[in-house]
Amino acid sequence: QMQLAESGGGLVQPGESLTLSCAASGIDLKHIGVGWFRQAPGKEREGIACISQSDESPYYTHSVKGRFTISRDSIASTVYLQMNNLKAEDTAVYYCFPNPTGNWYDRNWCSYINPEDYNYWGQGTQVIVSS
Repeated sequence: QMQLAESGGGLVQPGESLTLSCAASGIDLKHIGVGWFRQAPGKEREGIACISQSDESPYYTHSVKGRFTISRDSIASTVYLQMNNLKAEDTAVYYCFPNPTGNWYDRNWCSYINPEDYNYWGQGTQVIVSS
């Protein structure tokens, strides 16, 4: 049974940085597309960054482009989200998720899947950006 585990969240001030980590059991993150999603209070879960099987040209939603970086450590089978210059609007619970579409080379998949169609999310990690 697949389980996802996100970590690295916390309380930071605007302008600071955090690095989130995603590990999994029951699935190998080394060679599949993986994405980061977030759900802010009162809002729907949204895909913010994702990579395809090949790790080329990651996708970023407009609000995080230039500040967040998704990367993969293939040896550790871990996916990271480096978040710089955090803003109050980045406050959310952050989740990682494997590409469920079957299109392994699609780099934009997290921008169009409906998160509500899937029920095997991890617990997420809370990020609070506040002064």
